[in-house]
Amino acid sequence: MDIDLSLLHSGNVSEIPITGEYVLPTSFYENSDIVRLSPISVCGHVQCDEEMQDTITCQIKGTMILLDSISLEEVEYPFQVEYDDILEENCKKYENLLDIFTFLWENIVLEVPLRFTKVEDLSKFHGDGWKLMSEDEHRYQSNPFSELLKDYDKE
Repeated sequence: MDIDLSLLHSGNVSEIPITGEYVLPTSFYENSDIVRLSPISVCGHVQCDEEMQDTITCQIKGTMILLDSISLEEVEYPFQVEYDDILEENCKKYENLLDIFTFLWENIVLEVPLRFTKVEDLSKFHGDGWKLMSEDEHRYQSNPFSELLKDYDKE
C-alpha cells in the first residue's frame, strides 16, 4: 500500500498522517519465524523538514505469534517500535510514494527475537536417557566422570 507524498512536496500540507491499523500480507513473513501477525497499529506522520528531507515519526505496535523455542507451542510476543528518521531508503524515488507495508516490515523484523520461551518448568521435557535442564541445574550437577578422574590423578 503506497502513501502519496506529493501534497507534502508541493507545500499544500505540512504533514501527512499515517495513523491507522495495517494488516501485512502473509508473503512478508512466510519465510520467517513469525507464524502470524496481528493488525499493526501505527500512530504517526510524515513531514518535510527545513532541509527539504522527508522525515517520519511514528509508533508501531502489534503482536506477533512465534513458536516457543523449547515447547514449539505458539506464543504471543507483543512489540512496540518508536521510529523517528529520514525517509530516504523507504521512499520510491521520483514517485512521491511511501510503501507503508515495506516500511512496517523493515521495522518489525528487527523486533523478532532469536529465541523466545515462556516455559518455566523444564521437568516435563525428558525422554529415554535424557532430560532438559536449566543452566543452573547443569552448573550444580556433578561430573559423572569425577570418580574416574580421581583414580587418574592418583597415578
